[in-house]
Amino acid sequence: MNISKLYEKMFLIRTFETRLLELFKEGKLFGTVHTYSGQEAIAVSVMDNLNKNDIVFSNHRCHGHYLAKEDDPKGLLAEIMGKEGGICAGRGGSQHICKNNFYSNGIQGGFLPNALGMAFAEKYNKTGNIVVAFIGDGTLGEGIVYETLNLASLWQVPLLIVIENNCYAQSTHIKNNLAGSIFDRIKAFEIRFDEFASNDINELHPQFKKIIDNIRTYKCPYISIIHTYRLNAHSKGDDFRDKKEIEYWKTKDPLKYIKIETSEIEQKVIKRLKEIEKEVNEMPFAKFDVN
Repeated sequence: MNISKLYEKMFLIRTFETRLLELFKEGKLFGTVHTYSGQEAIAVSVMDNLNKNDIVFSNHRCHGHYLAKEDDPKGLLAEIMGKEGGICAGRGGSQHICKNNFYSNGIQGGFLPNALGMAFAEKYNKTGNIVVAFIGDGTLGEGIVYETLNLASLWQVPLLIVIENNCYAQSTHIKNNLAGSIFDRIKAFEIRFDEFASNDINELHPQFKKIIDNIRTYKCPYISIIHTYRLNAHSKGDDFRDKKEIEYWKTKDPLKYIKIETSEIEQKVIKRLKEIEKEVNEMPFAKFDVN
């Protein structure tokens, strides 16, 4: 585990997301965006333990997952800004990304059957690859989640579902939208799982290494529940959470758990993003054929 490399990835995600919110305020971005600030240790821990040919599915809060896997801030920024040089030629925007076995979709839980099917194919073809799907606590109200869990258990596919419980489904707290408990729901399908309340990459990284190695070896599904928190609003500004709650979680900021000299890394990342933004601003906008 190279902690300097991991911190650089985490800081890249944080700085990238912060800059996106600034670009909206400056009138240079339109639509909406769902930032990953506060959850960076999860994405970086998972992606650092994957192989090149493993498959990842993400959701509307996908930037952190993508940057942790691909380290492609230029392509992502261009995509969000609707530029031809973007990941999907400026047509996918913030939520719909497709590159190098990375797929994202804004529909809650909508991609889980696709992830299941790909995991089945990888097992059938004996590739040794696994599939990872990231969902949030708000997705647990979707029936398609449980249809997927049922088949994942029956077929014993190499699928890791990471549930990032950041306590809110948009603006509704989990206590007001989820009956019972998350782990009791998983138990019903006899799928192995674990549960962590941590933003510390020193804890999460080795745990995900163990989980991913086991899935690859035994070709079986696994669910990891991570209790975390998003430090920003659901999207650009719709934030109705208690300010004291937000301040409490700022003390558990994943970037604060790193015990290394960080200033040189941060300066390097900031310089890189400034150069990227300049290059992206000079790109032509995507042309959409409406005929």
